[in-house]
Amino acid sequence: MTGKRALPPDSGRLYDELLVTLVQTGDRRAAQRLAVRWQPRLARTARRLLGDDEAALSAVQEAWLSILRGVRSLRDPSRFAPWAFGILRRRCADHIRSAQAVRARTGESESEPALPATSDEKVAIAQAFSALPPDQRLAAQLFFVEGLTLAEIAEAQDVPLGTAKTRLFHARRKLKAALTGDDR
Repeated sequence: MTGKRALPPDSGRLYDELLVTLVQTGDRRAAQRLAVRWQPRLARTARRLLGDDEAALSAVQEAWLSILRGVRSLRDPSRFAPWAFGILRRRCADHIRSAQAVRARTGESESEPALPATSDEKVAIAQAFSALPPDQRLAAQLFFVEGLTLAEIAEAQDVPLGTAKTRLFHARRKLKAALTGDDR
């Protein structure tokens, strides 16, 4: 695994680059289109990290504020995905810290979020993901669900490439063990 794909960029990535470039020039319609394209991806990742729909939507809104404020400083529009996921990761971490502070003040214990009743496989996958440590969960989400490369994951998590590889390796191993019952 080199962290780079040999495939040419797909049309979706090229369209995102165009939208980012237009947003950087002040095009509001491009900003709206970018938000429509990226809102579901960011929300899905935030839900996976926070385990709470309300907190996830709040974190995504805060991430969008930061994204739109800082998009002009993004030098390479092709780096939008890891840059945006990095911002989202920091907003989710802020939410986790503030929730921990509230629990510490109120004396509440942390409870597992209830999973909606769906197919057994979806529940098993959700449980396997939720059992991962947060850094591995984010790496797995970005790789398996969002399709980011290892280099983009490293950038989003603000870690060296080797650390991203290690996180994904351990996440993959734990997910396989959880989903197959193989504890190797």
